[in-house]
Amino acid sequence: MKKHPLELWGNLVASKKGRWLSLLFWILLVAVVSFSWPQINSIDNVSSENLKDTEMSKQAAKIVEEQFPDDSGTPLLLVWHREEGLTQKDLEKVQALYKELDENPVNAQSLVPPLHKTPPQALLESVSENGSTLVTPVFFEKGANTEAFEKGLDDITKLVKDDVSLEGKYEGNDELNLRYTGPVAISVDATGLFASADVKLMIATVLLVLVLLILIYRSPLLAIIPIIAVGLAYGVISPALGFMADHGWIDKDAQAVSIMTVLLFGAGTDYCLFLISKYREILLEVEDKGKAMAQAVKESGGAILMSALTVVAGLATLALANYGTFERFAVPFSFGVLIMGLTALLVLPALLVIIGRAAFWPFVPRTVEMEEARAKKRNKPFKQHRPQHKFSQKIGNLVTSKPMTIIIVTVILLGALAAFAPKIKFTFDILSSFPEDMTSREGYALVEKNFSPGELAPVQIIVDTDGKDIDLQKDLEKLNFAASVDEKRVGEKDEAIQLYQLDFKDNPYAAESLDNIPKIKDKAIALLEDAGVSDAKDRVWIGGETASQYDEMKVIEDDEKIIMPVIIALIALLLLVYLHSITATLYLIATVILSYFSALGLGWIVLHYGMGIDAIQGSIPLYTFVFSVALGVDYNIFMVSEVWQRRKHKNLKTAVSEGVKYTGSVITSAGLILAGTFAVLATLPIQVLVQFGIITAIGVLLDTFIVRPLLVPALTMKFGRAAFWPGKLWKKKVDE
Repeated sequence: MKKHPLELWGNLVASKKGRWLSLLFWILLVAVVSFSWPQINSIDNVSSENLKDTEMSKQAAKIVEEQFPDDSGTPLLLVWHREEGLTQKDLEKVQALYKELDENPVNAQSLVPPLHKTPPQALLESVSENGSTLVTPVFFEKGANTEAFEKGLDDITKLVKDDVSLEGKYEGNDELNLRYTGPVAISVDATGLFASADVKLMIATVLLVLVLLILIYRSPLLAIIPIIAVGLAYGVISPALGFMADHGWIDKDAQAVSIMTVLLFGAGTDYCLFLISKYREILLEVEDKGKAMAQAVKESGGAILMSALTVVAGLATLALANYGTFERFAVPFSFGVLIMGLTALLVLPALLVIIGRAAFWPFVPRTVEMEEARAKKRNKPFKQHRPQHKFSQKIGNLVTSKPMTIIIVTVILLGALAAFAPKIKFTFDILSSFPEDMTSREGYALVEKNFSPGELAPVQIIVDTDGKDIDLQKDLEKLNFAASVDEKRVGEKDEAIQLYQLDFKDNPYAAESLDNIPKIKDKAIALLEDAGVSDAKDRVWIGGETASQYDEMKVIEDDEKIIMPVIIALIALLLLVYLHSITATLYLIATVILSYFSALGLGWIVLHYGMGIDAIQGSIPLYTFVFSVALGVDYNIFMVSEVWQRRKHKNLKTAVSEGVKYTGSVITSAGLILAGTFAVLATLPIQVLVQFGIITAIGVLLDTFIVRPLLVPALTMKFGRAAFWPGKLWKKKVDE
């Protein structure tokens, strides 16, 4: 009889020579690539653009650069503040700093305004109306990297640290406070957050996985083995990604690397548990550990491969995105999971067979004959194996006896949670993702509180008048959300190009301000048309940070419309090929989508009503969709493949019941570990990762405790024979 390919693979890696060769090959591979290629974390984080040059705000920026050149550089905003009002001595300290910066520029400094030469009265005119706050700029070289910004900012801090308070609460103290904000400070803060997050995240994730594995298996050695497997996988993944980034094939993104670490430990440990669980089960029946592993690979390898492929396919769809961050995530995520899947079927079997049954100590799985011989040798009475999976068996019996009741209850519960998803509010403000006590966020808060908020991020309205002598300032000022509009500026190279700067009355990063961008454009187009300008729609561009965030919002919405259907189609195709069932493919996909919306709804309840967060980052829905769908299908595949295998020899009720029984504990364990690893993100000071971690962890838990053990098997039971249509199993009668 011809052996199954996976059984042949299992025999190969579990054989006496194969196990050592497999492990030695991987260790040598790790050593070679680690010494030959740079680690991904050693590569500088590329501050890549999220928007393509075709977007309106990017076009506007290009026109401004050409027609209204400004060689001053990238601004760092110094926000000086004293609660009781700035004093003459405070202003003298400001002037003293600028005198020093003028005479001895800090690292990467390009320009400072001559404030030290400004009469005190003129400087006072720039102070806020309440007299408490002053904003002064320092310009840095265009094109300088974050490291140069950070060094320059540190140099400024050394000059002022003895004269001002740089941290702590500025409310209620009588000191002169200084906070940094603006593009330079935001860049430095963002990089610093992720740099400090990587190590903490790695340590926290490893410790969490280790503790959970010890609690689940009560075996110290077995808890370490999956972590070793993930570590060996990471030993290849990190330098391989470093090589790609070093050669410019991919852009290194610190946020992507952080999430990839979590994904590897979560998904990687899951794949290890799937194999370990099956191996342990077979060791109770088969004495030879090599043969037991070959059978375990045969029975679980297909599900592991299929699970890994669905996750790889799902995450790879991010490459279709036009939004830069999504696109930069595609390769690290999908490549990482692919290598982890290979490790689970090459390195892990070798490790387990080399260690043998001792890996499960003190609860070593033995056959009945081995237990009898052991009892006889120790001169003790023989004890029968205790029944396994008691709780899972009860769940299996419940699902098969009352499938319709289970379907109704679970759908109502998940539907009720999903009903909260449309209530979610979104933000595209990067500052809102920073901790409240971070200097760039505190600096902006002071500006927002004491000046017109729009002054920090004015909107640039650029029009091509086609040579007509018109002035739009007064008409633009009539917009009810405009605090002020500067006088027009005429282009240096083309006098038909005009620039107007508009300050919002409200926060320029708020959702309402983003919604005003198309209104500004429509107004400018209408004014040009009234003046007789032809093709007015093609002669208006809106720039600035608010316009950029509006473009980001629209691009993300467009990406969702492309990526979400594609990932569903890809995973449906893989399921169809694996299960040979159109029916099962449809209801598995439907349950995962329902689970996703339920996770969003429950996530909003936790974040908004529980943690007081007003809005979540606009990129979260697509992130969570990709992960929830890909990882949710993972567990369904493992459980359903068990049902499909048992259905070949047993009736439907027994196949479903045993499928739930024998996968219950391992999937529950895997789900808890995966949810736990994503929940670790909630410990970081970066709101976008906190929100992503919480919502994804909730999605995993819903899949683990509701969708996989209850809804999916109940649907399979209710569909009966039709669940297998049009595959071979469909031809079997229900009670066969």
